[in-house]
Amino acid sequence: MVTKVKSTHILLVEDNRLLRDGLMSMLREQEGFMVVPSAGNSHAITAAKKMKPHIILLDLGLPNQNSIRMVDLFRKSVPLARVIGMDLLPLQEDLALYVEAGVSGFILKDATFDDLLRTIRMVAKGENVLPTVLTGSLFSQIVENAMRKEKRNPFASVKMTSREREVVVLIADEGLSNKEIAERLCLSIDTVKSHVHNILEKLALHTRLEIASFAHSDRNFKRSTPSARRG
Repeated sequence: MVTKVKSTHILLVEDNRLLRDGLMSMLREQEGFMVVPSAGNSHAITAAKKMKPHIILLDLGLPNQNSIRMVDLFRKSVPLARVIGMDLLPLQEDLALYVEAGVSGFILKDATFDDLLRTIRMVAKGENVLPTVLTGSLFSQIVENAMRKEKRNPFASVKMTSREREVVVLIADEGLSNKEIAERLCLSIDTVKSHVHNILEKLALHTRLEIASFAHSDRNFKRSTPSARRG
């Protein structure tokens, strides 16, 4: 009796139709892969819930999308799925944020198709994978750092105003720009910039991506944050 090889279900989240169709076609030619494509929008979360994929290939540069937020939603919607981020070479500090959010592997968009296959298969087996140009001890250091941060809340004593908390939520959940936040909260752009600057200073952070990661990693933050009102 021949035992059928269990297939690896892959959700491909990529907004560029040409790249999405090309990857889908090539991946479907591989034995043991079942691929479902999705553009980068709310339909991706719906598709993930329906498909329950083993692997999610996620474009980390989706326009008008907060990639950290997307990873967080995937982890909550399909906790058993493993996420592989696709991007150009990310900054090392951004890698740490994505690992904290739940990304298990990364593949550069200029990597070879063989590299992509290797990454998918390794992540499917439970391994964590960095782009080959960053291999070595870096990934283990990032993971260890991420694990340490999960065991404590370094922001528990940070005090922010209610307005600053609203700004954090709008950055984290909706990925809004300063101009969009200003319009939403009926503030000037300079006032919003001042709030963002203060938030970065108080949290000892450097980028908006880090603000988003903070908001999603701190479970108690949103419970004490008023909802950002819509204009």
